[in-house]
Amino acid sequence: MDDLDLLKEKWQSREQELPTLSYTEIYKMLLKKSSSIVKWIFIISILELLFWVGLVLIMPESQMQLLDDMGIKQLSLWSNVIHFAIVFVFIYFFYKNYRAIQVTDSTKTLMYNILKTRKTVRYFVYYNIGMFIVSSIMVNIYFYLNIDKLYEVMGLAAQGVPKDNFGITFIVLQIIFGLVVVGLLLLFYWLIYGILLRRLKQNYRELRKMEV
Repeated sequence: MDDLDLLKEKWQSREQELPTLSYTEIYKMLLKKSSSIVKWIFIISILELLFWVGLVLIMPESQMQLLDDMGIKQLSLWSNVIHFAIVFVFIYFFYKNYRAIQVTDSTKTLMYNILKTRKTVRYFVYYNIGMFIVSSIMVNIYFYLNIDKLYEVMGLAAQGVPKDNFGITFIVLQIIFGLVVVGLLLLFYWLIYGILLRRLKQNYRELRKMEV
């Protein structure tokens, strides 16, 4: 008997020594893992909402005054209220998904709830990034169309900032800032939600194997 045969024999003997898990035990393990992942999605979404609300609450008074002088303070406040309300609806769906997975009693239902959760998270990410891009474009278009007023409100004349090319410079800086923020958002969602969704996908694949 050569070394390869000895190795195979040892491996087979070890496999026989390892405990085998039943269908029910594997299902319970995947159910527990999936429930834990969805719970973390729910918790992280709440923390994210609190973070953005906190940023609005600690916004410098000078920034609020600028929005007021430009005539969009109320519009900004109401858009934030609507945005946070929509985010809260997503959080509610995350909670419903978590509760649904907790009481799942079949493989097919668990697979369905996993797919549903993944879809909800993807919509949540698309909404947040899309909302930031659209709102940034609209605000900057408004500022550009009222660039003379913005120049006066910011008091740039008193600071010796030349008015020539101010509009172009402002828009270019806003575009750079917007791209940086979008990049950071994509990185955050890829690192946090992306990891959790990949784990859910792995659980889904394991469940599909069980159905075969």
